[in-house]
Amino acid sequence: METPKIFESEYRFCVILWENEPIKSSELVSLCEKKLGWKPTTTYTVIKRLCQRGVLKNENTIVSSLVSKDEVQAAEIDELVEKKFDGSLPSFFAAFTKRKNLSEEEIDEVQAMIDEYRKQVKNG
Repeated sequence: METPKIFESEYRFCVILWENEPIKSSELVSLCEKKLGWKPTTTYTVIKRLCQRGVLKNENTIVSSLVSKDEVQAAEIDELVEKKFDGSLPSFFAAFTKRKNLSEEEIDEVQAMIDEYRKQVKNG
């Protein structure tokens, strides 16, 4: 199943949900009012919209996600790489590293991820 598209304001809402789920919709409304400055009607509209798109569920006024933060972030990266770099991850990484100085620690962390991925691919 493809991860549904989540827009920026919806993502900020989802971060609050992911940090607090499962949560009563009334509590979520209160948190969104405090953290995002949203009116209750805005929060209820976003809950309804995201339920319709399969991002979350609202059962008996308890709201929980159907899509994880990792899934949403991965889908965003996939879309970015596809749109801006013709699907080339090396091109994306080259552009990223030209604009940002990575510390030795970050380079080691990325290398460890690559090594782990390589190991998984070899072991099928």
